[in-house]
Amino acid sequence: MSRIRLHPSGREVACAAGDTVLGALEKAGYALPNNCRAGACGECKVKVVSGNFDQGMVLDMALSQDERKQGFGLMCMAKPLSEELVIEWGTEDAKPKLFPPRENQRFVVTDRIPRTPRIVELRLRPVGPPMRFWPGQYVTLGSERDGAPPRCYSIANAPRPDGEIVLQVSRVDDGQTSLWVHDKLAIGDVVKVSGAYGTFIGDPAVESPVLCLAAGSGLAPILSLTEAALRRGYRKPVDLVFSARERADLYDGGLMTYWETKHRNFTYRPTLTRETCEGMLHGRIPQILAKQFPDLSKHSVFIAGSPDFVADCVAAARALGATDDMIHTEGYFGQAQPQTAPQSHLTPY
Repeated sequence: MSRIRLHPSGREVACAAGDTVLGALEKAGYALPNNCRAGACGECKVKVVSGNFDQGMVLDMALSQDERKQGFGLMCMAKPLSEELVIEWGTEDAKPKLFPPRENQRFVVTDRIPRTPRIVELRLRPVGPPMRFWPGQYVTLGSERDGAPPRCYSIANAPRPDGEIVLQVSRVDDGQTSLWVHDKLAIGDVVKVSGAYGTFIGDPAVESPVLCLAAGSGLAPILSLTEAALRRGYRKPVDLVFSARERADLYDGGLMTYWETKHRNFTYRPTLTRETCEGMLHGRIPQILAKQFPDLSKHSVFIAGSPDFVADCVAAARALGATDDMIHTEGYFGQAQPQTAPQSHLTPY
């Protein structure tokens, strides 16, 4: 048993043999930012002040050789070797509390709905107690028996009393898990889900206009966050801009109409990049953002999609006055092995 100490707060967390630093922090309820959980994205990068750890296999693009020499590590793969490992993680960052994730929870596939030609929606009902999660978090889903390694998929709904979770999975032609979901997984199958993970969560204390930007199945966590905010009576304006290639790639339009009808503060703005359609915007979000929202200095901005989409939207939002502390992002990386390029489960737009 090792001990992880957070500097400068001095808080300590026990780390069982074989656990990663990220896993130990999550079991204790702390919200260290993370995304891929496979050493590919760099979201969980922190500086190790003292102590020894096994970094495991990670991508150089996520943790450069210079960063390693400076003492930085990726906590999703790092395992303590010394009795104490001190990591640089500020008092403010150590405050958020998450529900400890649970592994291999059994769910039954109660429905599967084709949403677009390349996105299928799964509705999963827990066999045991409901999984506790915050809107915006994700789970891992896979099947060792079918050769489908665990992959990360955002939950597309807010928590419900019956524990049902909704996942929206993009088809990736060379993705083992994606193809298993699309071609083999059937209604009535029992699957194992682990989670919930991630820190793409809203702050209930913030009362500002909200702008959500999504592309492809990046819409999933945005749906969860938006449903939760509207359900609890959020009164500030909430705008959702959704980017798709063609009209056939848009989905959940009925839900958007329902929200707009029921909640006067909610506005849905679809934009198409490869065709024009009356009543819809045209163009990539970074290019059309300024015309729709010339001043984002007072907005909370939530962005979800492929890493390139997220980076471009962040740059556009900053140029319009959005501050870094009000920008929240979820750029999806798949959990490919570190020797290979990371595989996204999103369809890029």
